Amino acid sequence: MSTTAYPSIPGFEQRRVPVAEGVALQAAVGGSGSPIVLLHGFPQTHLMWRHVAARLAESHTVICPDLRGYGDSDKPADPDGTAYAKRTMAADIVALARALGHERFALAGHDRGALVAVRAGLDHPDAITHLAALDVLPTLDMWDVLHGTSAAVGFHLYLMAQPPGLPEQLISGSPDAFFGHFLDVWTRDPEAIPADVRAAYLAASRDAVTSIVADYRASAGIDVDHDRADLDAGNTLRMPVSVLQQDWGAALGYDAAAVWRAWAPDLHHATVSCGHFMAEEDPDTVAGALLDLLKR
Repeated sequence: MSTTAYPSIPGFEQRRVPVAEGVALQAAVGGSGSPIVLLHGFPQTHLMWRHVAARLAESHTVICPDLRGYGDSDKPADPDGTAYAKRTMAADIVALARALGHERFALAGHDRGALVAVRAGLDHPDAITHLAALDVLPTLDMWDVLHGTSAAVGFHLYLMAQPPGLPEQLISGSPDAFFGHFLDVWTRDPEAIPADVRAAYLAASRDAVTSIVADYRASAGIDVDHDRADLDAGNTLRMPVSVLQQDWGAALGYDAAAVWRAWAPDLHHATVSCGHFMAEEDPDTVAGALLDLLKR
């Protein structure tokens, strides 16, 4: 169980909600109207949605949890490699929404949260009305497009895919340098993540090295198996889907929209000019895209 309270979204109510045996998620809840759940990415907490959530809360109930293993949510051990499978994490989110009174809801995720959102859409299509993914590819495709020297941009994916022990030891040796590296190099506008927010992200990540590594390790193993099974079975995302990405598909030599369309027939795909942390660097564009999605 988390023992540290990290900053949250101003004006939102904090809720701690049991979602599985021995696991509770911490969530910020605000607004009223049809529900949308927002899932954060790495190396962040739900605080990354602070600007977007405030705008969406003008017309929707907005639920912003810390994913299992992150922030103030519980960080269970992972003895068999399933505790941080995206299937498990997606089930958490469906259980969270139901506990808050929502059988059906829209879902948006950034980075790691987008992978959880996609798995929720595939596993729980009757629960997810609309789905948005920010700056990520589905797990199976992510590994397929990384090759040669261009794969160096994803060095952390390969590091955290290693068996338990070495990645945790290396990252724990200098966690602020490791996590801070991504906050720095993935941001085009450094002022988008002010010093107090950056400090909160580093503190939360410092306290979650083992669970963050387990989340990434799952994406090199069990998550790939689950994606491949869906691909082989012809399963797709049946709800309206919006994807916002940087234009790094061109740099890595693939058509990002085509990759996503194979998973999401009802797709709106757009590129952005800001950096990876787009909900903080360009919240107006992100909020507008989500509001447009909810009208489809």
